[in-house]
Amino acid sequence: MRCGGREAWTNMAKILIVEDEKDIANLIAFNLEREGFKTIKAFDGTQVLTITELQKPDLIILDLMLPGINGLDICKNIRANSRTATMPIIMLTAKSDETDKIIGLELGADDYVTKPFSVKELIARVRTILRRTKEQDMSLQKKTFEYKNLSINYASCAVWVHGYPINLSPIELKILFFLSRNPGRVFSRNQILQNVWGDDQFVTDRSVDVHIRRLRSQIEEDMENPRFILTVRGFGYKFADIER
Repeated sequence: MRCGGREAWTNMAKILIVEDEKDIANLIAFNLEREGFKTIKAFDGTQVLTITELQKPDLIILDLMLPGINGLDICKNIRANSRTATMPIIMLTAKSDETDKIIGLELGADDYVTKPFSVKELIARVRTILRRTKEQDMSLQKKTFEYKNLSINYASCAVWVHGYPINLSPIELKILFFLSRNPGRVFSRNQILQNVWGDDQFVTDRSVDVHIRRLRSQIEEDMENPRFILTVRGFGYKFADIER
C-alpha cells in the first residue's frame, strides 16, 4: 500500500541520526522528514544509548567518528543490550578503509555508507533496511517456509527436500531457521555463534563452518555449488536472496 507516492509505514518510522557535524545531521533530517519519516538527532555518542532505550527508534544512522563514545563502541553496546539489540543500524563515516567496514559489520551494523554520500542513496538504503526488517518480523510469525525444493515447518521443527524428510541435529536446525528467517542478509561467524549458540563460551568460529558443512550435506544437491546456504568470502554466510 502506498500513500501519496510514499510507503504508508514511513509515516510511522522514527530515525535516530547520530552525527556530530550539525549541518550534515540537519540535511539528513530535512530530507528524511520530507519523505515522511520522523527524526531524532544526537550530536555526540554519550546521548545515544539513553535515546535508543527511551525513544526506541526504528533505525539508527550512526556516524563512526564521534566525540564521547565512537560509533563502533555504540554499535557494540546497542547489540549487547537485549532491549535494543535488533535495531537496524546504518554506519556513516568519512573513512573508506575496508577494515572499518568489516569491523562495523562484524559488530552488527546492517549497512555502511561512506562520506561524501548521496542523500537519495542514503534514504533508499533506509527504506530497504526498514522494508527488510518488516519482512523479517513477518517471517518470524510464519510457521512455514518454502524456497525452491526446500520446505520448513518452524513449529514442528521439520525440514523436507523434494518432499522427503531431512534429519538435522538441533544446532543444524537452529542455523537453518536463523538464516532462512533472514534471507539475503549476511552474517559473520561470530553473529551466527551469538544467535545460535548464545553464551556458550566453549564454542569457536570453527564450529560454525563444521555445522554449515553438515547442514549443506543434508539439504544441498551440490555442496560445491550450494543454492540455499551461501558463503560470502571474507565475511560469513547468508541464506539465498529470495525474489519477492
